Amino acid sequence: MTDESSSRIENRFRIAVAQLNPTVGDVRGNLDLARKARAEAKQAGADLLLLSELFLSGYPPEDLVLKPAFVAACRAALDELAEDTKDGGPGVVIGLPWREGELLHNAVAVVDGGRIEGVRFKFDLPNYGEFDEKRVFQPGLLPSPVGFRGVRLGVPVCEDVWTDEVCECLAETGAEILLVPNGSPYYANKADVRLQVAVARVVENELPFIYCNQVGGQDELVFDGGSFALQPNRQLAFQMKQFEEGIGVSDWVRQESGGWVCEGGEAQALPDVHEANWRACVLGLRDYVRKNGFPGVVLGLSGGIDSAVVAAMAVDALGPEKVHCVMLPYRYTSEESITDADQLARDLGIRYDTVPIAEPVEGFQHALAKVFEGTQSGVTEENLQSRARGVVLMAISNKFGYMVVTTGNKSEMSVGYATLYGDMNGGFNPIKDLYKSEVYALAAWRNENRPEGMKGPDGTVIPPNILTKEPSAELAEGQKDQDSLPPYDVLDDILECLVENEMSVGDIEARGHSRELIHRIENLLYIAEYKRRQSAPGVKITRKNFGRDRRYPITNRFRDRS
Repeated sequence: MTDESSSRIENRFRIAVAQLNPTVGDVRGNLDLARKARAEAKQAGADLLLLSELFLSGYPPEDLVLKPAFVAACRAALDELAEDTKDGGPGVVIGLPWREGELLHNAVAVVDGGRIEGVRFKFDLPNYGEFDEKRVFQPGLLPSPVGFRGVRLGVPVCEDVWTDEVCECLAETGAEILLVPNGSPYYANKADVRLQVAVARVVENELPFIYCNQVGGQDELVFDGGSFALQPNRQLAFQMKQFEEGIGVSDWVRQESGGWVCEGGEAQALPDVHEANWRACVLGLRDYVRKNGFPGVVLGLSGGIDSAVVAAMAVDALGPEKVHCVMLPYRYTSEESITDADQLARDLGIRYDTVPIAEPVEGFQHALAKVFEGTQSGVTEENLQSRARGVVLMAISNKFGYMVVTTGNKSEMSVGYATLYGDMNGGFNPIKDLYKSEVYALAAWRNENRPEGMKGPDGTVIPPNILTKEPSAELAEGQKDQDSLPPYDVLDDILECLVENEMSVGDIEARGHSRELIHRIENLLYIAEYKRRQSAPGVKITRKNFGRDRRYPITNRFRDRS
């Protein structure tokens, strides 16, 4: 160990917080990210670099951590990083899976001066909503602080700070600063919830609190960064951006009382809920495409609001050169829809092709004519149109390697207003967890705003007529969504009551909805479960998305008749 690396911190402590975008399973790539961040922190004169939860493995690794070779690769990467710290630069706080005997832990390690100074294990393993860490990890004991150059660091991991026990234990055993590595996924207004939790811990323990969260998309989850710190008096010491990678450097000064306070931290403004939701959808799509190695995306452009919003998100995420849109008209496709789709494609600057589906649809009808003889035309024939479109899009995907993006919103997915192997075809759906009402709100918002970092154009990107015309699947003459569904503001309110809030029929009725309609929507919600199990993954936006959060049985005869 060099004299420089072993020097004690006396009255000033410079800490770099890195909110970065690791990739699950890419241990070498994640080690490279950590090394680059450490080099930047060293250049800035930092004493310590704080990285996020399970950084070396990527978060959440799920059952991947049950593979011994993977856990061993993470440990080998940590040993390399520890060796790097012989250079006298900053120490590092970093997360990784750690095997201790027969037990596997969600761990955080402190490395400095060429060695591992300490390892602590996550005590409170979350097992609700999108989390199921008890499936793969064992909890650690209540942790004690880790000594780092004369400063006693408390390193509670993510869920450890959502209750009071771990931080209280660290304070009682002499921690001077709480450094909290996190893998905290986004949902709307989550930043406010995190801040309230952090304030509660600071009030209880009167210790500075530094919160580091990762950035990026991992399957259905989006991590929004937004790292921050609180002074011992609960004031905000610094606030980093949401949805953007970055390294924030802060200086901490020891007071005469012995405690630490931050001086000169920068506070970035956080986006409002529409911008945050838009950014989450864009980031989730971008990382799903990038991390899985797709060259771009292809989607059907109908002239309706959902495909228009998804196309705009795709361009913001990937750039127009990586987005291919296809109009797939049939006899019920209106000239208005064709005009709107054409205008959208020109405004976004994307490749746009038209592939009529009359021949394949009529071919299916001819092939099935004998089997269907004597029956009435109806939903089955409508679904043939949707499935023909799905076949065309998948063929384009197979030929050119672009991933099909599907465009169904949460309202439709809730009640099964979608066709399996048709408009549900696709590898990813950025608006899967957005109700129809929010899709409209985001479209109007994006026409007035272009957030920093978006690759799409400024100004009106979604033709105003798409926002004002009555929605229709255009699978039959004169068809409108409201022929089958209640108005979307009514439907979305009932669905939010049933899905996010698990409210009883009686309580929903008290909000002004008819009992008959509630029963109908509840039944549609339950019987569509089998469709949702076969749907593409999509960005989590609400507190309870389908899949990770809401796990209902497919076979289910319960109906609320209270």
